Amino acid sequence: MASQVISVNRKKYAVGLFWQPMGVGNVRNNARSLARSVDKKLNLYTEYRAMIGLGARKFGQRVGMLSAAAEVMESFSEYTSFLAVFQVDKKFYLVASRNGIILEDKLFDSEDAAREEYVGLSKIPDWGAFFAPGAWGMPRASERNFADLLNGRSHAVLHSVSHVYALVVSAALIGVFVLGLGLIFYDSLMQATHDRPQVQDLDPELVAEYKRQIEEKSKELDAQYEIEKVAPPEPIVLPYDILPGVAERAYQCYQAIAFLMQPVPGWNQVYATCGEAHAVAELRRSFGTLGDFYALAGELMPGVGVEEVGEDVIRIQAALPKLGVVASQDERDAQTVVRDVNTLFQTVDMDVDTQIVVDTLTNGVDVVNLNVVEVAAESKLVPMQFMEIFDDFGGVYLVQASWDVASRSWSYEVIIYAK
Repeated sequence: MASQVISVNRKKYAVGLFWQPMGVGNVRNNARSLARSVDKKLNLYTEYRAMIGLGARKFGQRVGMLSAAAEVMESFSEYTSFLAVFQVDKKFYLVASRNGIILEDKLFDSEDAAREEYVGLSKIPDWGAFFAPGAWGMPRASERNFADLLNGRSHAVLHSVSHVYALVVSAALIGVFVLGLGLIFYDSLMQATHDRPQVQDLDPELVAEYKRQIEEKSKELDAQYEIEKVAPPEPIVLPYDILPGVAERAYQCYQAIAFLMQPVPGWNQVYATCGEAHAVAELRRSFGTLGDFYALAGELMPGVGVEEVGEDVIRIQAALPKLGVVASQDERDAQTVVRDVNTLFQTVDMDVDTQIVVDTLTNGVDVVNLNVVEVAAESKLVPMQFMEIFDDFGGVYLVQASWDVASRSWSYEVIIYAK
């Protein structure tokens, strides 16, 4: 039977519990009834936030173990819904919470299986936050150190579903306690009735050797368990503190696309896009040759990178220079920003798509949630004219501007950092 226990810093935690909302009445009785209806071999339970989690000794779980899922819930208490995967040794542990209820509590031996489950669950809308290993490259997901989340604040420990087992354990503990008291008093009585050896009666050489051995052992233990000093994490850089000027950014994209869209005989322009660090254009061959293109493009567009997508398609790329930055954030809440943006676009009779997203930033210790309004629109206006629509907003950034040759129109992606 596969173990459902993980060990972190030499402490064991129960995973893979079966979670259900808790009914009215005695918790142990509810756990017993739930176990009978699900699997009679589920003989352990824990209580957490009006939920019951069922486990079993056959999975390696024991009375007194903390629930790993409850620990994660406590550490992510600011989120009502989150989806998280952590690598623990060579396994992967997935925890999902929806509206404060533990939806998933799974341990995977296979990384592929864990990633597949994560991707499937991520398609459910309205997650408050995502956490995944950085190597996965999951969008909008941040990575957290699993050991940092386990602090024992949940107090969600496993108990036995059976009354009989609980009574036996209690009796055993009482017996151990009584035996310990007897040994303590026995040693005290023995010490009181026997003469203690005096220091002056001991061999000085033996005393010196004993002290030397203690000092050596202390140094050995200090070296073995010395804790490395961990440097404090780098402060989180808030993106709205390093935004390029709106007008400068719009003009940069206009100039970059104009630079890449210069006519080359025998090659038809298809589109050009200005991203965050590069501008890219695609050209399709009509009657020209690759040799003709390279000969002319080197003069018209010095320094561009060229990618031969096929015999008839070429992509060219130019790096964008860095712009000066300013700090800017809109003082309105996200819902108000959306309403005001829609109002402005209605005024100029232009279609627009808006949505609110929450971006999560972390440095491994601190977490910051950003309210971001995403704006997408198509227009005949060049970037400088289009971005004037946002003159009354703060925290504005032109993410992307694209020129489509066939429709002779621009498409824009803009974000606004709201309060």
